Amino acid sequence: MRTCGVVMSVFMLTVALLAQQAKPAKSRVKKTNPTPQATQPESSPAAVPAPSAPPATPAKPGTAEGGKESKELHYDVAEVPPVVTHQQATINGRMLRYTATAGRLPVKRADGKIEAEMFFVAYTLDGENAAQRPLTFAFNGGPGSASVWLHMGALGPRRVVLQPQGFMPASPYHLQDNQYSLLDKSDLVLVDAIATGWSRAEDEATTKKFLGVQGDLDAFGEFIRLYITRYGRWGSPLFLFGESYGTTRAAGLAGYLAERGISFNGIVLLSTAMDFQTLEFQKNNDLPYILIIPSYTMIAAYHHKLAPELTQDLAKTRAEVEQWASTTYAQALAKGDAMSPQERQSVIDQMARYTGLSKQVIDDANLRIDVAQFTHYLLIDQKLRVGRLDGRFTGPDPQGLMDTPFYDPTESALMPPFTSMFNNYVRNDLGYKTDMPYYVFAMGEGLWRHWDWGSAVKGFPDTATALREAMVKDPYLKVMVLEGYYDLATPYYAADYVINHLDLPPNFRKNISVETYDSGHMAYVNEQALAKMKQDTVRFMDASMPAGH
Repeated sequence: MRTCGVVMSVFMLTVALLAQQAKPAKSRVKKTNPTPQATQPESSPAAVPAPSAPPATPAKPGTAEGGKESKELHYDVAEVPPVVTHQQATINGRMLRYTATAGRLPVKRADGKIEAEMFFVAYTLDGENAAQRPLTFAFNGGPGSASVWLHMGALGPRRVVLQPQGFMPASPYHLQDNQYSLLDKSDLVLVDAIATGWSRAEDEATTKKFLGVQGDLDAFGEFIRLYITRYGRWGSPLFLFGESYGTTRAAGLAGYLAERGISFNGIVLLSTAMDFQTLEFQKNNDLPYILIIPSYTMIAAYHHKLAPELTQDLAKTRAEVEQWASTTYAQALAKGDAMSPQERQSVIDQMARYTGLSKQVIDDANLRIDVAQFTHYLLIDQKLRVGRLDGRFTGPDPQGLMDTPFYDPTESALMPPFTSMFNNYVRNDLGYKTDMPYYVFAMGEGLWRHWDWGSAVKGFPDTATALREAMVKDPYLKVMVLEGYYDLATPYYAADYVINHLDLPPNFRKNISVETYDSGHMAYVNEQALAKMKQDTVRFMDASMPAGH
């Protein structure tokens, strides 16, 4: 996945959000500005008096050696206190009061100098014993995506209003109390990766240090260590919740932080991407073509492209297709050109039956259909493309049926409401004021495109190994895998394959659970799936904590 073409947590685009404030809404909060415990560690300079909100931190041009002006951007990473507000929301039928903290924590060099800051929003339930209450660190992925999606779509106390199945509403957009928020069960910390959101390194050169598997783990690992230190949470049950590349990160963090004395009670992996061999379509890698077939079947069924007998019992059909893909289809692909004409035609016939695609398209693609081809051809008779992140979404190609290189209708439906509502919410409701744009996707002249994939030198990027190491070193660590049937970015059967190949002894394998949803990559945009995800997560957390918590 050298070009990040498979696993964008939300959309595979580089997008900057202009810092346009919406018309101020009637305030629901009371604002205060206390500093957290030990806001200025001993190695830091004296604290600056707390302003009413963090000051604007505009970029300023740098100077290259010899005094010539450089195009490289430099950012003010001087630490300031966070903004704290006191709020309330109805969650799970109860009115809850909570404290929201929005700010940035520093990432420092060995000499104590700040080289980057990571933006976060934390929610802590009032009136609870913080030292014993569960604490969940959550993040989206990309690499190169901010965590606005989990924040405003699933976990936070306020969420973007969509149509019930997750489709785009008409503007202007709105927020509502999130009755499915995890806040009634766990305190939450939503974190943005460096170069996304309002997380910034001091300059472009330093930014590159964090744009890679290991650099990303270093940043998030230090953020978590510093957060639980400053806010006195070393004694709390700790959880990770990652989506898409966030699962890559979460798996790596489990092993990374275990070596530093920080253990987690549980890890939630939504839309899993740990072993990229299962996801990266290449001529010499048949595995992704095999593992995505059941997802094609589910999407074809949703759009009424399968024979009626296959849609009467989708669970039975799904199991049938999984079996066929892993045996007959996999064996045929392994033979390559050695297949007989009869065997090849048999595979084409069955594949057309299971995917809704024409036999001609399958034959022309040499029996190997990637995501771009499937999304283009499934509804070509209607001149519609289906979504990659969520195959339930459809839309015409913007530049024309045969002229649009690739297009995901999911993006067009979800980007505007999440973008505008997050900016309005954080700036107005949470009172975090800054002139910097909030980067939903990483900026910096495409720096994220040069992501350092680390273990890719050994073949494909992989953090499943790190997760296995963490699990066998801590027999109490539990993992829950959440999968959407209509997700083509991280197909559910590919996630199953990775979990089934962790080489875990039976007594460790029982610590893994799997839950599925009639939704896509962002399963939570479907309200029924979100309700189930909340129930599944609460049950998982209860099972992951020792008695008395």
